[in-house]
Amino acid sequence: MLDWLKELTNTLGLTGRGVVWIILFSVVTFVVSLAVTVVVLIKLPDTYFKAEHGREFWVESHPVLRWGGIILKNLLGVVLVLFGVVMSLPGVPGQGVLTILMGVMLLDFPGKRRLELKLVSRPKVLRAINGIRRRFDRSPLLLDEG
Repeated sequence: MLDWLKELTNTLGLTGRGVVWIILFSVVTFVVSLAVTVVVLIKLPDTYFKAEHGREFWVESHPVLRWGGIILKNLLGVVLVLFGVVMSLPGVPGQGVLTILMGVMLLDFPGKRRLELKLVSRPKVLRAINGIRRRFDRSPLLLDEG
């Protein structure tokens, strides 16, 4: 074993079993984040990023249900953005930018549409999203200009 790795595991008090659990956790979170990302991207309507796409959430529901849903949706959005930021760090497995995008899509705040468009219109991100959609016979995303 490399000296720096041995020193790190000793400092953290990790045993061989602890390292295996960390590796297993990393692999599972990577696979789950990838699966969730793919499902969301193929279920997303191709017009989601167009101005004419409706944005209202549960408008026909009872006000208590609607507000409860909005609060839960925003909490999930914050969690996804935080996970996405962590997954964007070097050495951390996962789909960082796409997870941040999914979190932003769930949040409600001024300037959200501009931020969504800025994230999804990055050439690498859009190419990756449309590549995934193409594999599942979905049409590419349509974007508003600017």
